[in-house]
Amino acid sequence: MKLRNIFRDIPDHGTGEICETLLERGNFRLERIVSRGQAMPVGEWFDQEREEWVILLSGGAGIRFEDETESRVLQPGDFLVIPAHRRHRVEWTHADTATVWLALHYGDKS
Repeated sequence: MKLRNIFRDIPDHGTGEICETLLERGNFRLERIVSRGQAMPVGEWFDQEREEWVILLSGGAGIRFEDETESRVLQPGDFLVIPAHRRHRVEWTHADTATVWLALHYGDKS
């Protein structure tokens, strides 16, 4: 078993968003996502086949659900559960600080 640190190998400003699978077993996948100013293009939505539990570890972000008019602002320590097929989008992430997320995708694919 290799010792790793969730805050190591954070990309610089020019690298773009990084999504890395940390662990995958059966019906769940744990990912580390690192963003710096990334957001989804207007009109595009995630529509995932599995439930997702996501926690923001550093930085900041705005997430909006299709059926809501306002973004939810996430700060370090904030987490939420996103049901399968609940359409959502990342409206913004901090441009000057790495936004580090852990995302756990679980359950059977629909």
